[in-house]
Amino acid sequence: MTAVERQVAVPVDAAALPALRRRITAVLVAGQILGGLGVATGIALAVVLAEEVSGTESLAGLAPTATVAGTAVLSVPLAALMTSRGRRPGLVLAYLIGAAGAAIVVAGATVDNFPLLLLGMAAFGAASSANLQSRFAAADLAEPQRRARAISNVVWATTIGAVLGPNIAAPAGRSVAGLGIPEAAGPFVWAAGVFLISALLVAVLLRPDPLLTARALAPVEEQSPAARSIRAGAAAVRSSPRARLALVTVAVSHTAMVSVMSMTPIDLGHHGASIDLIGLVISVHIAGMYAFSPVMGRLSDRFGRLSVIGLSMALLACAVLLAGTADGRHGQTAAGLFLLGLGWSAGLVSGSALLTDSVPQPARAAAQGLSDLTMNTSAGLGGAAAGLVMAQAGFGWLNLLAACLLLPLGALAMFTRRTTTPDEPTSSPSPSRTSTPSPSPSPESAS
Repeated sequence: MTAVERQVAVPVDAAALPALRRRITAVLVAGQILGGLGVATGIALAVVLAEEVSGTESLAGLAPTATVAGTAVLSVPLAALMTSRGRRPGLVLAYLIGAAGAAIVVAGATVDNFPLLLLGMAAFGAASSANLQSRFAAADLAEPQRRARAISNVVWATTIGAVLGPNIAAPAGRSVAGLGIPEAAGPFVWAAGVFLISALLVAVLLRPDPLLTARALAPVEEQSPAARSIRAGAAAVRSSPRARLALVTVAVSHTAMVSVMSMTPIDLGHHGASIDLIGLVISVHIAGMYAFSPVMGRLSDRFGRLSVIGLSMALLACAVLLAGTADGRHGQTAAGLFLLGLGWSAGLVSGSALLTDSVPQPARAAAQGLSDLTMNTSAGLGGAAAGLVMAQAGFGWLNLLAACLLLPLGALAMFTRRTTTPDEPTSSPSPSRTSTPSPSPSPESAS
């Protein structure tokens, strides 16, 4: 073990471990509420702000694309930092970079500089990376048969901040009136402050570090630093068909969601929707993303990861059908966006749990970072293409193309189910430093 690990990885006995899990989860939930509030407040009007600054609709999609790209690019270095020093330093740094990015967005909008705005949006994406990595931090100390629920509880916590965010975007914009800052940039002023609070909360209260504690509880043979490298994480994913399916599931779910969601405000605006109505529709979408994640976690633990992956594909297919054929019917668009969020939730929770199940404990942080890199890179490309498709062909065609993404995922899921046996979780936190955990049945055995 490294010197950093020896300082924070204290012995935890069986009696203390449940209380530690609850306390770590409480801190992660609080941080996720604040982080979700900051991200959702800024993102709510990001496309509108980008269209104002760039002067063209075809470039508006680059704003969420830059955010997703920033999340992707920062996923690997943040994962490397967490791998070597634990979850806490990585999460704190991510929130600080997100706060700096929000400030840069405000500066770019104020001086009407589109490239500067995109740079700020990319750095802003670090906060999204922190929110995503928090779900894995919740799984670090979770029992194998409850991993999906542990992940889903932290994902659910985002509901509070994420639903409030779009609805306070308008007041946040009005709060900067008279300061020379465009109204659509006001939410980013508020987001910067929220991210700073999130960083302080994690820095002070996320102790002991869950990842380093989980390593301290692992068998001695799993504590080799060489087994924790990014290369080892990539090798672990390549060697496991279920890990590969998990990675593709999360990437496809996220890409379909980002592509459709990012262009929905523009489509609603074309059909006469006000900013308040746009904020309401996005709030309904975000509620679908987060509010029902505990249900997805329980389903995933009870019926198996692959069953919930199938549910995710069905929900996403229904979502793009509704949204793509709405043609100005705002209620139908809202229903489609709700199902879009619900399908994303099912894919994220089940895919994240399946990935954690399918790779050895030492390589998990690296594999999880690679998963976030993949999902955000593919979503970034999807977001960039979404703006062009929207400008040239319209919202209906965009939804049709999103539906096409589900076809290869469905084929891979069926192939994986037929050609693999249920995998057992590779390891779990042991109740003491001296005992070695016995294998627990995989949630897939219920499938």
